[in-house]
Amino acid sequence: MRKHFRLSIAETSFSFTRDQQSIALEAALDGIYVIRTILPAAALAADEAVRSYKRLAQVEQAFRSLKSVDLKLRPIHHRLEQRVRAHVLLCMLAYYVEWHMRQALAPILFDDDDPAAADAARSSVVAPAKRSPRANHKAATKLTDNDLPVHSFQTLLSDLATVAKNRILPKTRNPIPFDVITTPTPLQKRAFDLFTVNYRM
Repeated sequence: MRKHFRLSIAETSFSFTRDQQSIALEAALDGIYVIRTILPAAALAADEAVRSYKRLAQVEQAFRSLKSVDLKLRPIHHRLEQRVRAHVLLCMLAYYVEWHMRQALAPILFDDDDPAAADAARSSVVAPAKRSPRANHKAATKLTDNDLPVHSFQTLLSDLATVAKNRILPKTRNPIPFDVITTPTPLQKRAFDLFTVNYRM
C-alpha cells in the first residue's frame, strides 16, 4: 500500500497524504490480471504471453510430484552438499522419465491426450481451460476408445508391476532353465505398445 501514499517525515513531525493519481491507476485494473514481459510483441504476442503464463501450472504440478506425490524428494537424509545435489539431480531425472511416460501413456490415463481439441474449445486464451471431448469421455465412462479401463498414473504402474518373468527349471535329467513372462492383460499389452516395448523378450 505504500505506493499509494506520499510521506513527509521530519525530525519533529510526520504527515502523509493519499496519492490520488496512483490510487486511480490501481482502481482501473481492479479484478484484472496484467501480464508484463520484457520481450517485444514481435517476439512474443499477447496471447502467447498469456499462454506461457498459464503453462506455469505445469511447473507447479511438477514440483508437487517431486515433493509429495510420486517421487518424494523430501525428506533428504543427507548432510554433505554433494550428496544433497546428487539426490536432487536423481529426482529431477526421475521426473523427466515420468513426464515422458505420462506423455506416452496418456491415451489410457485420465490425462487429457488431445490438447489441440481442448484449446480449440476455448473462446480465447484468457478463458478458463477446458478438457477435450476425448478426456471428458474417458472421465465419464472410465473407459478408453478401445473399451479398456482408464487408470491414474499410480494405479497403472501398480497394474504393470504384476507382469513377472519366471525362471522355469524342468524336472528332467539334464534340465535347461528358461524364462517365461506372464501373459499380459489387454490393458498391459496396450501400455507396452504405447511404450514400444517388446514384452515377449
